[in-house]
Amino acid sequence: MQRTLLISSVLLAFTLTAGAQYIPHDIKRSGVYEFIDELATDGFFGLNSVIRPYSRREISGMLQQADEQRAKLNTRQQKELDFYLRDFGKEYKEGKDWDRRTDLFYYKDDKFSMTVNPILGGEFFSSSSGSVSHWQNGAEAWAGWGNWGFFASLRDNHEKPLLGLPEYLTKREGGHIKLGTDWSEMQGGVSYGWGSGYVALVKDAIQWGNNYNGANIFGGHTPTFLQLRLRLEPVDWFTFNYFHGMLNSMVVDSARSYYVTNSYGTDYREVYHKKFIASNMFSFRPFKKLWVSAGNSIVYSDYNFHPAYLVPVFFYKSVDHTYNSGIDNMNSQMFLDISSRQIKHLHLYATMFIDELSVPRIFDPDEYNFFSYKAGFRLSNLPMSNLALTAEFTFTYPLVFRHYVPTLTFETNNYNMGHYLKDNSREWFVAIDYKPVRAGRIRLFFCDAVRGPDYTEDGGSRLGNPPLESVEWHSLSTGIELSWQLINDLFFNASFIHRNTTGKQEWTADYFYGLQNTFNAGVSFGF
Repeated sequence: MQRTLLISSVLLAFTLTAGAQYIPHDIKRSGVYEFIDELATDGFFGLNSVIRPYSRREISGMLQQADEQRAKLNTRQQKELDFYLRDFGKEYKEGKDWDRRTDLFYYKDDKFSMTVNPILGGEFFSSSSGSVSHWQNGAEAWAGWGNWGFFASLRDNHEKPLLGLPEYLTKREGGHIKLGTDWSEMQGGVSYGWGSGYVALVKDAIQWGNNYNGANIFGGHTPTFLQLRLRLEPVDWFTFNYFHGMLNSMVVDSARSYYVTNSYGTDYREVYHKKFIASNMFSFRPFKKLWVSAGNSIVYSDYNFHPAYLVPVFFYKSVDHTYNSGIDNMNSQMFLDISSRQIKHLHLYATMFIDELSVPRIFDPDEYNFFSYKAGFRLSNLPMSNLALTAEFTFTYPLVFRHYVPTLTFETNNYNMGHYLKDNSREWFVAIDYKPVRAGRIRLFFCDAVRGPDYTEDGGSRLGNPPLESVEWHSLSTGIELSWQLINDLFFNASFIHRNTTGKQEWTADYFYGLQNTFNAGVSFGF
């Protein structure tokens, strides 16, 4: 059934007007994302920033719009624009005779293009707790042929000790561990694009919700999972995004697990329960540079696959009530995001994740709905060029992102897909960024994060659990971060952070626990 529906989607794409390939740009390469955000906030073009990744063609188009207004950019912005056009100029410039970045392999003619580059790098931490090293190696490639796009990257990671386990409250990336300190991450996909949208089968990272210090719809720090993506942009004031994904439940299905006996002996082969997610987002621009987005998702299990959740425009909670009438439902969510760049140099945004909503609870002081909300602003290049001020507040009520059925949690590979602090938490984040050179940044930041009791550990009623009744974990950090992209995709970074983390030690890597000063330095190519 899945194969038939996928083939039908691809055949439908063939009937649409020819356009461009869809090749997503990795969200971990944040430099160009920050630059585009800055240009949009300064008023050079409109930007719907609720969903990442952007495609290479989207990025290229926005850079071209800025290039048409080059005289209005300051000197550093002009140099940074030229820097990124050396890479994203590939999307529209012909041949090789232009100021193009250096790649391990690059080819382009009037029908086909391909880029191949290595991935290599590492970072080192030092503090009173000792030292930590992390290195990464691999390769990536992407290609375009007509309306078809292809991309793939393989990254092997080695980190000792591990800093990104599922139980830790951290934005740091983790993965399924192979040999105690190693994990690999395979990303890639195939797509068919046209002038106003695309359909794609990908294994790739996503981030939903405007933010500058951790999204609270899809946070983007989990291991990647397979998705069937659809994007439609029929008019410039409306955009629709949808994906259907296959998650890893990490819950053993005893009915499908079995014993294997051969010359090596007898072994029990475990099989996980199947777990899926469907999600959509409708984005509208009612006024110039104001985007309002709303959507919903559902995490479901117990089926091999359910075709109802392949219908992109459904409100999935209602569908769930139809197919699970009279029995326990699946796990559904709703989202709302508002982003305004109507005032030049100022980005205002707010996001709400609704895990469970009951109207009577709104008026009951002893019960609570399951919300996570975020609000913040960034002021760029005012009153001083190349300077930005960011302030962001996040609050999450108890049991948001959680579920009492292990196969229906808002997780994949045991990693929470929402905000990195999980439920029953609060965060203040303030940062001052200064960009003295192109693709370079100095950041001074302050972050105050707390988390209350984990009521899923305590058991009892799921209603009436007061938010932050007690502080079970507290992390207070201030620091300075330096980053510079010397050439395209060659990054240098360093930081010095004063941190005090108290409370439940199991929620923090041992290395970062307690009162300490941490120095970090790294160099990488391709990530």
